Amino acid sequence: MSKQRLVMIGNGMAGVRTIEEIIDRDPDKFDITIIGKEPYPNYNRIMLSNILQKKMTVEETIMNPYSWYEENGIALITGEKATRVNREKHIVETEKGREIPYDICIFATGSKAFVLPIPGHELPSVIGWRTIEDTERMIEIAQDKKEATVIGGGLLGLECARGLLDQGMNVTVVHLAEWLMEMQLDRQAGDMLREDLEKQGMKFELGANTKEIIGNQDVEAIRLADGRDLPADLVVMAVGIKPFTQEAIDSGIDVERGIVVDDFMRTSDPEIYAVGECAQHNCKVYGLVAPLYEQGKVLADHLTGRPTEGYQGSTTFTSLKVSGCDLYSAGQIQEDDEVEGVEIYNSHDHVYKKIFLKEERVVGAVLYGDTDDGTRFFNMMKKREPIEDYTLVSLLQKVGEEAVSTVADMDDSETICGCNGVSKGKIVSAIVEDGLTSVAEVTKATKAGNSCGKCKPQIGELLEHTLGGAFVASKPAGICDCTELTRDQIVTQIRAKGLKTSKEVRHVLDWKNKGGCPKCRPAINYYLNMVYPHEHEDEKASRFANERYHANIQNDGTFSVIPQMRGGVTNPDQLIRLGEVAKKYDVPLVKVTGSQRIGLYGISKEDLPKVWKDLGMRSASAYAKKTRSVKSCVGKEFCRFGTQYTTRLGIRLEETFEYIDTPHKFKMGVSGCPRSCVESGVKDFGVIGVENGFQIYIGGNGGTEVTKGQFLTTVETEEDVIQLCGAYMQYYRETGIYAERTAPWLERMGFENVKEYVLDPERQKALYDRIMDAKRAVAEEPWSEIVNDQADQKIFKVEKV
Repeated sequence: MSKQRLVMIGNGMAGVRTIEEIIDRDPDKFDITIIGKEPYPNYNRIMLSNILQKKMTVEETIMNPYSWYEENGIALITGEKATRVNREKHIVETEKGREIPYDICIFATGSKAFVLPIPGHELPSVIGWRTIEDTERMIEIAQDKKEATVIGGGLLGLECARGLLDQGMNVTVVHLAEWLMEMQLDRQAGDMLREDLEKQGMKFELGANTKEIIGNQDVEAIRLADGRDLPADLVVMAVGIKPFTQEAIDSGIDVERGIVVDDFMRTSDPEIYAVGECAQHNCKVYGLVAPLYEQGKVLADHLTGRPTEGYQGSTTFTSLKVSGCDLYSAGQIQEDDEVEGVEIYNSHDHVYKKIFLKEERVVGAVLYGDTDDGTRFFNMMKKREPIEDYTLVSLLQKVGEEAVSTVADMDDSETICGCNGVSKGKIVSAIVEDGLTSVAEVTKATKAGNSCGKCKPQIGELLEHTLGGAFVASKPAGICDCTELTRDQIVTQIRAKGLKTSKEVRHVLDWKNKGGCPKCRPAINYYLNMVYPHEHEDEKASRFANERYHANIQNDGTFSVIPQMRGGVTNPDQLIRLGEVAKKYDVPLVKVTGSQRIGLYGISKEDLPKVWKDLGMRSASAYAKKTRSVKSCVGKEFCRFGTQYTTRLGIRLEETFEYIDTPHKFKMGVSGCPRSCVESGVKDFGVIGVENGFQIYIGGNGGTEVTKGQFLTTVETEEDVIQLCGAYMQYYRETGIYAERTAPWLERMGFENVKEYVLDPERQKALYDRIMDAKRAVAEEPWSEIVNDQADQKIFKVEKV
């Protein structure tokens, strides 16, 4: 039996999910062609805000890579728009003249950002945020522009505003309503959200109407209805979405606000269907992912001949962190003659909860600050569970019972992943039957957690509950048992909540051990130094002892002292001084180190301050998680094989980046020819001189597991080397997990992603500028060493040489 030809117009989340469901049910029923106007495979549009907020790369948002289409025999056409469906000939026509025959056609064209038709809306820096291209354009503008205006204070607008703040812009949100997210939050929760976001640096104009965007060649300001002008270099429209329906209109299909469909997602043409944001069902168009996936399941059932009652509409919910602020909203959230509200407001903990009741059943909920009850309320709404067994005093806690706080207490029918409609029972069955042991495996098998990701902690709880002692939760490097937060979550919260000290971080982010531990204290101190290079006062007590002493403890309790020798270069005066100090303190061992310096070994703790004072030299930072030495050969100046002045370049690199904190030690090597006498190929940043310039290698690490550096590029001048090194180091500083070497960091981030990022001229310059700002903050610190961590700590100064 020959396969039917199925052509889908649109390559977005709802459409591709429909195809996934069809393949799951009957992989041999259709020959499938998908036409997408964007030049990408299917990606998670929800995560565009994470790209803008520097949490994810474009590649990390891809849900179905090109290989998935190939493995399933799907013909994918990208970067090409379908223009019309010729219903008489059963052909889909494209803008490039293709004619693709079909037996079944599905419109999954999604929606576009609604752009206010006001004067100036066509200026280049007015953007309706909807695609990867829009996101990249905003990041590009933010590189050299400072004033951003976001029109719209809904979920999308606030995520955009947070991202533009992270890009370094000053952001004002202009919103027509009297409070933020008025479609999802009541006034109390909206006001609490505004208060928290203002602390992050956002500015708001509420109850404000934009009448005009001012500018000649590009945006210069916006004009409000009250006559005020607000400066702006970038204007982002986040006032809503509009279904893409033009292709359907041109095809003669019934269209109102969206493409009109019945309960089986069928349009006015029985061989053409529509699903997702472009579809209108019972006079309603949905913009959240959960209803769109429900539609996709119904359509897949219908097309593969499975029994289905059809699509009956959806109860929508929002459960997200808006710029680090926890909120949840579901169902009807406004009181009227039939709906009444019950609320709790805890001003001390900044927590607000309100449920909305109709006929003794929950019909809506708004939660702010503590959203743990969101899933429970949502399941009560879906099941239309009466509240007669609950007491309203404790906000729907059953009388005589503890509040439902873990997924273990939930019924198997209750929903864990609202976006994908995955129940607890389905997840548990998959864990048991398929031997799943990680959240990633559960997501792959059930799709739970594959959209907004909010339910992943609950999936982890289910794994732990189901597997018991066999479950070992994976923890990212650098995070201790004091907190379950990842590195990215900690840094995001530091930025979002303006946390300025380690104590604030531990208390505000609810550390289990409020005092921290030897693993997390130095990590938090590093993250604070990285985020606030000028504002944060380095917490010396949080550093490892070796960093405080500027000396490394040896196996017999004595210490090694290694003074700075940039590029391995010294002079007679330094050598004489080293010799004199070694004699004076009867140093047992004077040795040339592996990093081309001279170390004094066997010094007592009590003698450390006096040794440093007598040397009059700065520490080489030989024991810290920061820029270490730069090894260099003699190069062109003396060696007959040398092609470049490598000693000079080594000294310049060390002078430029010395004492800058990094997630782990950062070593460099500069070799004058491909013989690489200083082993540049196993350095975090390795340079090899060649006739036409300098070859650059990154991610090389020595140690118990040796990692060979990967070739990055060849540059022409010493200035190019220094700028590229600074950009690479800063990217590592901003994205690395504390105590993570560059080799595993590079593997985690992806070599090609790092290469593309640091070789982009604009990004490279921006990164270099930021690391130079961090260097200035280091230079501003008085040169002091803390050499005793007892109660009577001594601090002494050493003059620069």
